[in-house]
Amino acid sequence: MPDNYNDGRQVDTNRQNYALLYIILGVLLIAGLIILFKSSLFDKRSVNAHLLKDEVFLNEALVYTDNTGGAKKWLWEFGNGDRSAQQNGSYRFKKAGSYIVRLTVDGDLQQQFPVNVKDTVASALQDTLLTINGPTRGIVNEEVRLEAQGNARIFEWSFGETGRVDIKGPTALYTYRNPGTYFVRLNTDNGKRPVYHRILITSPDSTINQIITPGEGESQAVDDIRAHLQAIASGASFNTHYYYLVNRYFCGDEKVTVQLDANGQSKQTDFYSYCMRLTFGGGINIDEAQVTRKPKSDCSSLLTVKQHTTNTSSAIRTTR
Repeated sequence: MPDNYNDGRQVDTNRQNYALLYIILGVLLIAGLIILFKSSLFDKRSVNAHLLKDEVFLNEALVYTDNTGGAKKWLWEFGNGDRSAQQNGSYRFKKAGSYIVRLTVDGDLQQQFPVNVKDTVASALQDTLLTINGPTRGIVNEEVRLEAQGNARIFEWSFGETGRVDIKGPTALYTYRNPGTYFVRLNTDNGKRPVYHRILITSPDSTINQIITPGEGESQAVDDIRAHLQAIASGASFNTHYYYLVNRYFCGDEKVTVQLDANGQSKQTDFYSYCMRLTFGGGINIDEAQVTRKPKSDCSSLLTVKQHTTNTSSAIRTTR
């Protein structure tokens, strides 16, 4: 058989091999692009933020919080020109109406919340007939027990993690899978608005759950408390400094009494409410801060604070 015939058949075979190789490479390339595309979709971050209520009354605090993973920068816009750069906080509207609250996380992730602000608080007093009893903190993978106190036939609990009704009945047992600040919502059939319960869930190895004995001299403790309160007032991380003080000096009790002397005027409040107001005050200087310990205990039952304000800025830091 002629050599040129064999050479021709060899060329055809080579062409078929190359064509098959190109097809395989093409299929692998397309498969790789599909996998990369799907991976980028699933890995895309999303905002994990919540409002305590979507309907409030004038002068009633709208409580907001964000648990977006890895977030470092927040911008809350309240639909009326007011803004806040805090991760968690509260805000009071000055006019009734419908607003769109928008959160921007790290400059690009956004979520919007419609809020209705009513012009009366008369009916809000009725909500005191229904309350929630239970802990304000818990640990991932440990059961949390909450109980409803009030007259109703139907109780529906939403624990804020799944976005749906989780449990029905006057007593609710729930186990959180992820750390964060959650607002448990209780709906009933008694015609009243939902009742909410704030709960902080932390990881088992988190220092937030440790009760730390002060173990320092009196003067060092005074300076330590004042420094952390001043950090909150100056806009530093709220959770870091707040829970440090709660656990180091108050054994985890967020309702410890605060005796406050502000600009010569005295009043009492609880520790959580006091620290929240610090974040919105603006120009607050902490002059003195000391604790009174319980008898035969390292836990403190009273915080005495003396402070003054260097300006008369509004109740919330805003930029326009």
